[in-house]
Amino acid sequence: MPYDRTKPFNNLPLLPPDQAVENDIDIFKKLVTASRALAAVNVGILRLPNPLMLVNTIGLQEAQASTAIENIFTTEDELYKAVSDTVQEDRANIATKEVLRYREALWEGYRLIKEENQIDLKSITGIFRQIKQSSAGLRSPASLTVIQRGQSEFRAGEVIYTPPRGPGLIEKLMDNLLEYLNDDKQYPTDPLLKMCFSHYQFEAIHPFSDGNGRTGRILNLLYLVHAGLLNQPVLYLSKYIIVNKEDYYYNLGIVTQRGSWKPWILYMLDAVENTSHLTSQLINNIIAQMEATLIHAKGKIKWYSKEVNELIFSQPYIKPQLIGDRLGITSRTTLTKYFGELVDAKVLSPIKDGRETFYVNDDLVRILEN
Repeated sequence: MPYDRTKPFNNLPLLPPDQAVENDIDIFKKLVTASRALAAVNVGILRLPNPLMLVNTIGLQEAQASTAIENIFTTEDELYKAVSDTVQEDRANIATKEVLRYREALWEGYRLIKEENQIDLKSITGIFRQIKQSSAGLRSPASLTVIQRGQSEFRAGEVIYTPPRGPGLIEKLMDNLLEYLNDDKQYPTDPLLKMCFSHYQFEAIHPFSDGNGRTGRILNLLYLVHAGLLNQPVLYLSKYIIVNKEDYYYNLGIVTQRGSWKPWILYMLDAVENTSHLTSQLINNIIAQMEATLIHAKGKIKWYSKEVNELIFSQPYIKPQLIGDRLGITSRTTLTKYFGELVDAKVLSPIKDGRETFYVNDDLVRILEN
């Protein structure tokens, strides 16, 4: 029967797809170059003195881009302020809070998957709940969920996809997806290809009432970590998707409508390859600038150290308390003096926001926003 987008896609095929897709020569060639590019990201991560510093740099960029795909936008300035200070986070606008929830969901999922040593429904549901600030689980079989064109699009409101619906059906499809991801003996597919197949399947199942796009993109990164292809979930994958958003949705659609996997797989592998190069370049630029700043600052400030340098590159906007806590400085006078020296040495620059003063690492901001 021809595909009818207004009816639930209850005959969504189980994973894995036909093995001929994996054996396609074009896919194999792209898999090789994407895998090499991803491996280079891991080398870069291991060069960092503290890989977790990427949480507030590349991880934050990924969170911002992924929420922008859902037409939720915030500025870098709002985001950097919120990350640097819990008071500012509480005052942040709705869009900024959405981005921060994405970042927290990424790390909640990372914690759960490390804890369980597998990708399971508990961890995926935990990601969704963190994103949506909800206690809900899989959507009800009674829920008349449809995917419609946005209000800014041609033929706004038109139904473009109706996900599977029925008693026990979502559970059955999710069980198959999770078995495919976790059982490498029964399904010995290359992990990058598994990620591509599984991302389509997750979005087609559409297991939650909302937030499936962001949950699925987090799942991509966490699966790459779980499969040993990434040490930290910091690949800037959503950057490629937002730049090529129409192709993303088109290629998802033709898998559903025609069972045509090849364009989708090539698109996703190209996304991995391109964003791997971008992420590697960002890491290399951050490391080079850290080294240059350390040499420059140590020549001008007696108390400056490698530890302080790492703190200054841990996030774009710095509050004095961050360094005060690490160095055990409780005197506001001493901290004011220290930050005055950092400003005089042009390591940081101050910006006022009402009664608050933030200290900006302009070099780090430049690298992240290029």
